[in-house]
Amino acid sequence: MASSFAPEFSLAGIDDVQDFPWQSGEGSSMSWERYKHLCDLMQLGNKAFRENRLDQAIEFYSRANNIKPGDPIILSNRCAAYLRISQFLKHRPPSASEYRPLSGLDPTTHAGLALKDAEKVMSLQSNLATSYILKANALILLEKYELARDVICSGLQIDPQNNSLLNLDRSTANTFTRRNHIKPQRTDDYDCTLCLKLLYEPITTPCGHSFCRSCLFQSMDRGNRCPLCRTVLFISPRTSAISVTLNNIIQKNFPEEYAERKSEHDSLTFPGVDLLPLFVMDVILPCQKFQLNIFEPRYRLMVRRIMEGNRRMGMAVIDSSSGSIADYACEVEITDCEPLPDGRFFLEVESRRRCHIIRNWDQDGYRIAEVEWVEDSYPPEGAERDDLLDMTNKAAAFARQWIKDAQEAAQGDRIRLAELFKAEGMMPTTRDPERFSFWLATLTNRRPSERLDLLRIRDTKERIRRALLYMKAEEQGCRLQ
Repeated sequence: MASSFAPEFSLAGIDDVQDFPWQSGEGSSMSWERYKHLCDLMQLGNKAFRENRLDQAIEFYSRANNIKPGDPIILSNRCAAYLRISQFLKHRPPSASEYRPLSGLDPTTHAGLALKDAEKVMSLQSNLATSYILKANALILLEKYELARDVICSGLQIDPQNNSLLNLDRSTANTFTRRNHIKPQRTDDYDCTLCLKLLYEPITTPCGHSFCRSCLFQSMDRGNRCPLCRTVLFISPRTSAISVTLNNIIQKNFPEEYAERKSEHDSLTFPGVDLLPLFVMDVILPCQKFQLNIFEPRYRLMVRRIMEGNRRMGMAVIDSSSGSIADYACEVEITDCEPLPDGRFFLEVESRRRCHIIRNWDQDGYRIAEVEWVEDSYPPEGAERDDLLDMTNKAAAFARQWIKDAQEAAQGDRIRLAELFKAEGMMPTTRDPERFSFWLATLTNRRPSERLDLLRIRDTKERIRRALLYMKAEEQGCRLQ
């Protein structure tokens, strides 16, 4: 169907096709019989074109092109036939289909084929205005008016007095004028019925209703039914595609409001360098790998937003002494995310760095925190720095032996062996004492309050000392009080 902006467009410079030249010397590269067959096909194609039997004309030209690929006359004539049939289909009234139904390619596809032929002709005859006329007509039928005007201008530089190019130039100029004066009406038909705002990344359900992608799946966290008609929906974020056509219409007709919605969406998926969504569960130390099963609706929403952003969140705990979120947390990165059919997420995460929580607030049911990133205070170059590195190397040697002894003691306990092998594989270099000290502390199971204290410590030596004490206590079969 033609766009509401498209004018009643008449093809310019496509009144007739070119006759194929008869060349008696062609036999040097092609047999006389083959060349005669080629000329016969071109004559049949031209006759069909002039009698408006365009499908047959295209068939004859295509057969001729198989005999002599890349010939500019064959390609030009076939391009003209594609353009004619595209224009006919584009402006054919819908009521005509009731009396004479058509089958085959749509007008846009024919115009696309014409454009391909026109570009080949232009590559062969870039110094002739005909190639520019063909390409401009194809672009106009595809409603690519800006590109068509560029082609027309290029053609007029070659032949400034060409009537066909001048007519095309006036036609596209009128189209721009009409477009600039027609303003689309903004109605609530383009609104999401859940957030009551302009649709952003719209998804159309099998029952025919459109919602913002994020709104729909936030609603489906509480039940797999359409929010409007309550039809059961068997869709998921992984398999559901955005309605490209509807999204393009919205983006094209309401660019300013669409930009506001995009900015609003980006602020949720990319909260900022110093802002971190929080998963309140436990105290995590850097240098850990573990798995999470996300089933609460608020955290399912959070994970979807995180996966569209930087895949990072903070893990924190409720401080038992204050009843509020503890002042320190650890950033984790989602390394693998598997959406499950019932809406849950199975995550594999790896802890990265710690942070101090300055303040936190509620956003759509989960917590967002403003944080400052924390690092240990390293001693300057000299004897104190050398002492820290020496202590780290000795702790590394002790840890290797400790892990080896623990593996021997855990023979038969497959779960414990797997934990030890994973911890051994994550051992960082001793050239980074702070990261190494946290890894050392993960080798033993500590209470949340003890792990929280380890996050608060900014003295690497003190953290290494505590971790070694925990390891020696576990080795002796007792627990530090």
